[in-house]
Amino acid sequence: MNNFIELKNLSKTFYEKKNVKVLKKINFKFKLGKIYSLMGPSGSGKSTLLNIISLIDRPSNGSIKFQNSDINFSNSQENDIFRANNIGIIYQQDNLLSDFTALENVYLACLSSGKDKEFAVKKAKNFLRKVGLSGRLNHYPNELSGGEKQRVSISRALINEPKIILADEPTGSLDKKTSSQIFKLLKNQINRQRLIIFATHNRFLANKSDCLLEIVDGNIKSTNVRV
Repeated sequence: MNNFIELKNLSKTFYEKKNVKVLKKINFKFKLGKIYSLMGPSGSGKSTLLNIISLIDRPSNGSIKFQNSDINFSNSQENDIFRANNIGIIYQQDNLLSDFTALENVYLACLSSGKDKEFAVKKAKNFLRKVGLSGRLNHYPNELSGGEKQRVSISRALINEPKIILADEPTGSLDKKTSSQIFKLLKNQINRQRLIIFATHNRFLANKSDCLLEIVDGNIKSTNVRV
C-alpha cells in the first residue's frame, strides 16, 4: 500500500561506442519507510539506476512511477522541480561547493526550492547542529574531514525534507568507523514518509538495510527483505 516508486521494464543501453546494455527490464517497487542497499561490482549499473530514479538521466525503455504517476522524461522543467522538492542526493565525492562554507552549501539547497534566505539559514543551522557540526558552520570543505563533509552533504540532501534519499557510495572513501557512523546517521533519517536507496560495496553495511538489492546481469535480485 505504501509503494512510492515503481520501476517497470526499466532498461538502459549506452550507445556511445558499443551497445552496452547496463540495465535490463528491471521491475521493482520501493516502499516508504524502508532503507534499501544496492550492491554490485563497478560498472554493474548502480549509479546508472540512481541517476534514472533521480530523473537526472532517462531510461532507454520502460517507465518510472512516483505515487502511481508516470514520469514524463521529456518534461525536464517539471522533473527538476519534482527533484528539488522530493529527492535528496548524496555522492561518494561530496560535491560540495569549494568556495562556500558548510552553512552556505546547505542553505543554498533550501534557496533553490524557493524559500527565503532567513528561513533557509535558520533551517540549515538546525540540520548541521543535528549532525554535530554546530562548530563547523563557517568552515570551507577543504577544512573538513571526509566524515564531516559527508555530514554536510547529508544535511544538504535533507534540508528540503525529501521523500526519497539517494546515496551513491557515500562511504566509499571513508574508513570503517566513519562509514558505520555515516550509515547509522542515514538510517536514522528513515520515517514512514521517506525511503532511502544506498549504493555500497560494503556488504556489512548493506546487510543492515531493510532490503539488500544486488544488480546481477543488468537486473535486480532482492535478498535480506524485512517487512
